[in-house]
Amino acid sequence: MSERKRGGGIRLTARGAMTSVLASTLVGGVLQALFVLPALAGVAFVAGCTAAVSLVNRRDLLSLVVSPPLIFLVATLIVEVVRALGTASPIQAFSLGMLTVLSAGAPWLFGGSIVVLLVAWRRGLAQCVRDLREELRAAGPDIPRPRSGSDYAPEPEGYFEPKVYGTPREGQ
Repeated sequence: MSERKRGGGIRLTARGAMTSVLASTLVGGVLQALFVLPALAGVAFVAGCTAAVSLVNRRDLLSLVVSPPLIFLVATLIVEVVRALGTASPIQAFSLGMLTVLSAGAPWLFGGSIVVLLVAWRRGLAQCVRDLREELRAAGPDIPRPRSGSDYAPEPEGYFEPKVYGTPREGQ
């Protein structure tokens, strides 16, 4: 889950960072449900996001940046399912709870996502994106580009002819 670097302290893997955000959001959601403190889940989510993006390995920044909305949704689902189990109408309680928590948590979700993006950008997110592009270019197949002035004409979209595409057309 984590590895220790020389002089850098503890660094989390992407999975470890996502797990810590999920755990902090779940704890905040449960405490919010128990003590009826409206902002507790959101504060816990933003705090978990900040800690995770600060402690994650640089090579895992790209994975962490895209995950906060999904983590928030999963934590909310878990808390609301558990909360709705003890009610007279679980489906109605779950639906109302999800609607309420997601609408109230939207600013926190936005804030946590922005914090993750800003901190990750300072830690080298742009370099991670460049590295991913280079990997994709190196691994991807060479796609031939159409040559101007060639005797091969592309078929119009939606047009099917029982010929192999890319063969010369007759009469040109």
